[in-house]
Amino acid sequence: MDLPRSFTIRESGHRVHNPFTEDQLALLGRVIGLRPGMRVLDLACGSGEMLCTWSRAHGIGGTGVDISTVFLAAAHARAAELGVADAVRFEHADASGYVAAEPVDVAACLGATWIGDGVPGTLDLLRRSLRPGGLLLVGEPYWAELPPDEETARACGAPARDTYLPLDGLLESFGALGYDVVEMVLAERAGWDRYVGAQWLTTRRWLDANPEDSMAPEMRAELDTAPVRHARYQRRYLGWGVFALMAR
Repeated sequence: MDLPRSFTIRESGHRVHNPFTEDQLALLGRVIGLRPGMRVLDLACGSGEMLCTWSRAHGIGGTGVDISTVFLAAAHARAAELGVADAVRFEHADASGYVAAEPVDVAACLGATWIGDGVPGTLDLLRRSLRPGGLLLVGEPYWAELPPDEETARACGAPARDTYLPLDGLLESFGALGYDVVEMVLAERAGWDRYVGAQWLTTRRWLDANPEDSMAPEMRAELDTAPVRHARYQRRYLGWGVFALMAR
């Protein structure tokens, strides 16, 4: 049980596995009003940067769950580095079926709503771990500009144009599901550049170190096209944000 190897190759050097900068991740923790003693559940937590930095900054505790052994090793190391290993823990498990043993104050899934087969199912899953009056956090792409056709949408990494909504449509969809949007922090182009640019550098270094690996042709082909695809398509059309929700 693990992530596809290509994913861990390109993002093995990442602390934040989405287009947020470290400053934006810190901003998110401030604007949702974290307080000492609060408990946070982070499904598909990646390398644990959110829990570890929020624990150090705000005194929260919590649990991160991820399927990647590579990322969880980084999460444990980060918790030790920041001195919060006693406050946060990380579990190797399939996040799609994970429910906290005790209700939490904040339940989050940032950029991995496939664990619930989309936003509605992910919110349902998160809500099963949330205390009454608690806060849900969901990170999700949206169309900053609607692609003109299906080919452009796929070039942005979307399966189809209707996979994502424009920002106003995404916000409206939360209301239709029975949630109030109470905060949001949106990725900026600089965050996108840092997220994907770091993938290119990590991939190139991996290729240099592993020229005979069976994954090398696939990763070489990806590196050949990824920078232009980002500049031509993703940077223009694709947005991403974290949305804080409360049940009505």
